Amino acid sequence: MPVPSTIDHGAKGYSVPHAYWLARACDLAYKDRATIEEQAASWGFGQVRHHETRFTPPFPLQDTQAYTMAGDRMIITAFRGTQPAEIRDWLSDAETPPWPGPAKTGYVHYGFAEALESIFPSVRDALAELRTEGQSVWFTGHSLGGALAMLAGARMSLEEPRLQADGVYTFGQPRTCDRILAAAFNKGFKDRMYRFVNNNDIVPQLPPEPVYTHVDNLRYIDSAGRIHDSMTLQAGLADRAKGLTADAFAPASAGIRDHFMHNYLAALEKNLP
Repeated sequence: MPVPSTIDHGAKGYSVPHAYWLARACDLAYKDRATIEEQAASWGFGQVRHHETRFTPPFPLQDTQAYTMAGDRMIITAFRGTQPAEIRDWLSDAETPPWPGPAKTGYVHYGFAEALESIFPSVRDALAELRTEGQSVWFTGHSLGGALAMLAGARMSLEEPRLQADGVYTFGQPRTCDRILAAAFNKGFKDRMYRFVNNNDIVPQLPPEPVYTHVDNLRYIDSAGRIHDSMTLQAGLADRAKGLTADAFAPASAGIRDHFMHNYLAALEKNLP
């Protein structure tokens, strides 16, 4: 069936087409400003705001980017992620100290919190400026961007409730926070948070448990590209093993291969009704 030609500005709740278009918005976050603005206009979003900060090391996640595009009925903020080649950053920073969560609720990974802190005022101000007609608001992101989308949703809900998102969709999101904040987020975003994981994608397996954990509403993409609303531990392990054998010449690359944004898009397109 042909892919829908543009995003449905009246979309509510969960659907695969809505997930597909938010994934397209994530993919667009990797592009330059002119491309983002041109594409946003073609999708019916007349206003765009860019959120960018650039820092120097020591912390590798401080180069943070996102954009907000607004139409008459919908606003989307998409957070840019990291490339698979930078996966060592996730591994090397697994032991970083925690950062107090939004409204002092639990703790979050230091690097994610610092990255969001660098652009949160810009995102908040853009939403306050652009949400003039009661538009629905959606946060989305891939990889690091998924962590930032989830944390931005938590911060808005707990600190700026008038600007809170109607939904959060993430793709290849890492573990982001402790169990206390995850529980608060799950309660506040029940049926509004959807976390897509593509088979052996390595990033959702980082940072390691038990210090950090995932929020609810997993949407698991199996080795054949099918989306599951739930998956038992045994079935998930068997399917991941199957995915590892898909490339007999480079099974170790599956964790990085499955993290690519274009593979998430291909799977979502395959599942469009």
